[in-house]
Amino acid sequence: MRVLITREIPQAGINILEQYPQIEIDMRKGPPLSREEMLIAVKGADALIPVIPDKIDSEIIEGAGKNLKIIAAYSVGYDHIDLDTATKKEIYVSNTPGDLTESVGEHALSLMLTLARRVSEADRFCRAKKYKYWDPMIFLGPKISEKTLGIIGFGRIGQHFAKIAKLGLGMRIIYHDVLNHPEAEKTLGAEKVSLEYLLENSDFVSLHCNLCEETKHLIGEAQFKKMKPLSYIINTARGPVINESALVNALKKGIIAGAALDVFEDEPEINPKLLRMDNVVLTPHIASATREARIQMARMAVENVVDVLVNKKPPRYLVNKTLNKEKISSIS
Repeated sequence: MRVLITREIPQAGINILEQYPQIEIDMRKGPPLSREEMLIAVKGADALIPVIPDKIDSEIIEGAGKNLKIIAAYSVGYDHIDLDTATKKEIYVSNTPGDLTESVGEHALSLMLTLARRVSEADRFCRAKKYKYWDPMIFLGPKISEKTLGIIGFGRIGQHFAKIAKLGLGMRIIYHDVLNHPEAEKTLGAEKVSLEYLLENSDFVSLHCNLCEETKHLIGEAQFKKMKPLSYIINTARGPVINESALVNALKKGIIAGAALDVFEDEPEINPKLLRMDNVVLTPHIASATREARIQMARMAVENVVDVLVNKKPPRYLVNKTLNKEKISSIS
C-alpha cells in the first residue's frame, strides 16, 4: 500500500508509518509538485497526504485510480480538496485539528501587536541606519489594553485568541459566528453581535472563519467603510475571505489604519501594492508554524492513514462524516 506525501513532513509522522512494513512511503521533498507531476505521482496511491497549496480537485482524485481510500489533509482546513468528488467516490477525507489552535491564536496575537506598535516599520528603520536620535513623535501607535477585539469565526482558534487578549490585555471581546458559544461568553465576557456591529465597534478585527461560498469576500468595500478609521484587520484564516483589491483601496484612502495578513487571495502571489505599504504586516502562511504543531499535525495525518489502511476503519479526524461508513469499511 503506497502513501503519497506531497511535501516533506516531520520525522515523527514517518516513524509511525515505518512501523507497518506493508506501507510504502512515497514522500516528496523540495519544491511543490506541479499539476502534471501530481497527476503522475498520485496514480495507484492508496493514501494521499497533501498540504494546503495542493489543489486536490476532481481530476486529481479521478486520476488516482481505484486504490485511493483516504485523502489525509496535513492541515485543519480542507477547502483545497474536492469534498464532493471524494465522498461520491467513497474516499475518506480527514484533517489535523490540534495544537495548531494555540499556534494560530498566538500568531494572530503577534500580528496584532506587530501591526499596532509598528514593529516591522521600526525594524526596517533601524536596519536602514535611519535611527540617529530619539524622537518622541515617530512610530506612534495605539495602546492595545482595553480596546475592543472583534473576532469573525469563534471556533477553537478564535476563542483561544480571545482568551489571550481578554486575560492578558484586558480587551473587550465581541464575536460574529453562525453558532452561539455560551461557555466562552461566560468565561471571557464575550458578546455575540452582528457583523455590522462588530465592524463598526472593533478596534481590531481578526478573521478565523472557514472559507466557503458564504465567506468568500466576506470583507470587501462595504465592510471596510463600516470600520473605524483607526482600526486594523488581521487575517490568519484564508486569503479569499478578504477582497484584496478592496483592502488596498481602504488602506490607500485611510479608511482603516492597517492590515496584517498571513494568507492571501491568490496565494502564494501577493498583491504588489500591499508589498509597498508600510502599514501592512505580511507573513508567508506560517500561523501554525511551531515545532509542536507541525509534529502533531504529522502524527495526526498518518494516524488517519493507519486507521483506514491498516485498521480498516474510518479515520479518527473524519471530515466527510456523511460518508457511508459501512460500505467504506468493507474496502480492503
